[in-house]
Amino acid sequence: MTDGPQIETSPGAITRVPGFQAAGVACGLKESGQPDLALVVGDRPATAAAMFTTNAFRAAPVLYDIALLSRRRGSYARAVVVNAGNANACTGEQGVHDAEQMARLTESALNLPPDSVFVMSTGVIGRPMPMAKVETGIRAAAEALSPTGGADAARAIMTTDLVPKEAFAQIQTGGVTISVGGMAKGSGMIHPSLAPAAPRATMLSVVVTDAAVSADALNAALKRAVAASFNRITVDGDTSTNDTVLLLASGRAGNPLIGLDSKDYETFEAALTDVCTSLAKQIVRDGEGATRLVEILVRGAVNAAEAEQAAKTVATSPLVKTAIFGADPNWGRVLAAIGRSGVRVDPARVDLWLGDVQLVAGGEPLAFDVKAARSALKAPEVRFTADLGLGPGQATVWTCDLSYKYVEINAEYHT
Repeated sequence: MTDGPQIETSPGAITRVPGFQAAGVACGLKESGQPDLALVVGDRPATAAAMFTTNAFRAAPVLYDIALLSRRRGSYARAVVVNAGNANACTGEQGVHDAEQMARLTESALNLPPDSVFVMSTGVIGRPMPMAKVETGIRAAAEALSPTGGADAARAIMTTDLVPKEAFAQIQTGGVTISVGGMAKGSGMIHPSLAPAAPRATMLSVVVTDAAVSADALNAALKRAVAASFNRITVDGDTSTNDTVLLLASGRAGNPLIGLDSKDYETFEAALTDVCTSLAKQIVRDGEGATRLVEILVRGAVNAAEAEQAAKTVATSPLVKTAIFGADPNWGRVLAAIGRSGVRVDPARVDLWLGDVQLVAGGEPLAFDVKAARSALKAPEVRFTADLGLGPGQATVWTCDLSYKYVEINAEYHT
């Protein structure tokens, strides 16, 4: 979105939102000794909305949070506790108990009422959660909470990430300033397929705002924002067991309540979408072993759903991703991916560009400047545009190249 607020990616985005504190501490979940547990806490009850992985093996924290939302009906959330180093996924009944215990320990440490804390986890799948370490970490994080602790929290949730991901924006609604801030983690096992709270390496995101927003409007805005951002990225085509996006709206700004029919709803949704899109692109840019951010734009599809399907097929193609890593303008791999994507295609109508270099027109290959094409592939950001010439459907998906380093990281991740 080009007409929205200016998105800032400087450290501490979460705690730049008035009324929120955060902390990040080390409790020994990571063998490296790096920070591995974060708390984000609001100074008042907040309306909550969330979206979760559609992976059938949903992690224990995901199951806990879904049940929590059902019990609380989207209201009265105060905090979220996030750990790195252990996913608490595929851990059976003990894992579900441990996720709940993390919430209860946090509520106790912060003197909060029951059912006011969400839980997120990321790390290795299938290992029991070392609860003694977690309890120590929660108490330490509670003592370390600070209105400037957002950057520490963003670092504490990292796994194979090389850099923290943060985004912040401000908008004017109802004559007052509203802030939206978020943090995310993710580098590998990134192909989010997020759905609302209903029966159905990791991408986690916490977004907070001081806006007053009704529960219905908050859920609708998050659903649309996620559809245009986190659900449009892929690193390796693997959907995690733990993917979660949580949104808390405290109402501290004192603006007139934003409802679905409010004149300020679209402004709020746009700001939320811009923050989520920034975080999503930061995840892809920091993909495991990545050297380039890649944008795949498919337009002229029969509808938007088919455009997205075609773009995602290109974005997940190992042949396309390795060609980009090698700066090889082997454009046939892009068309082959579109052709097997299952969308409606008339090969005689397809145009294809790499950056500003047109490679194909009306299905016919063009004599293009190979040097210019290679140069476009070596840039930090690479863009392919395919026009199918069939209709109004358009979608953009972001991915990264596939390098030797990705194989190295994932061949050795567990050990």
